[in-house]
Amino acid sequence: MDTASQGHEARQPDHPVERFILERWSPRAFDGSAIPEQDLATIFEAARWAPSAFNAQPWRFVYVRRGDCEWERLLGLLIPFNASWAKNAGVLIFICSDGLIEMKPGQMPEPSHTHSFDAGAAWAMLALQATALGYHAHGMSGVDFERARLELAVPERFRVEAAVAIGKKGDKSLLPDKLRGREAPSKRKPLDQLVFRSRFPA
Repeated sequence: MDTASQGHEARQPDHPVERFILERWSPRAFDGSAIPEQDLATIFEAARWAPSAFNAQPWRFVYVRRGDCEWERLLGLLIPFNASWAKNAGVLIFICSDGLIEMKPGQMPEPSHTHSFDAGAAWAMLALQATALGYHAHGMSGVDFERARLELAVPERFRVEAAVAIGKKGDKSLLPDKLRGREAPSKRKPLDQLVFRSRFPA
């Protein structure tokens, strides 16, 4: 049985949803295999088509492939815990978002209220496309954000949002003992804890 099917069977929704939504999860065990350039381009293409306020498309991606001469430098921008398993991913991506928006050509840019929200939509598209191609994407906030800004030469108007490891799922034996038991699709809170009609409950 493939890992996508295992992930799907481990998650039981309370209401019908598309199978690919359940198959998307965030493993830590990757097998170290390379991601072909065409597959990576397809993954970024999916993110490109995410919705955004005023179609501003504030997301930007800085990536490195495992085996590139810059791999260790960018891997070192993760906190040690994340670097310990992300080192076996095929690609590492840093997601940034533009905090300013030009409402009309030629106008001075003004603060964007939704830049992080929109970048999150792009990340979701990216993760779903990766899953559709047989990969897994694991997003991380465990990043040295100050160093990342400097090392990636991120302009001041951009926010470094998160990092993402993408790769083929490997056996959980590749992980430290303390992580092996956590290597399974996570569950979700019930809708009545997340969705409220008209207002937050008292």
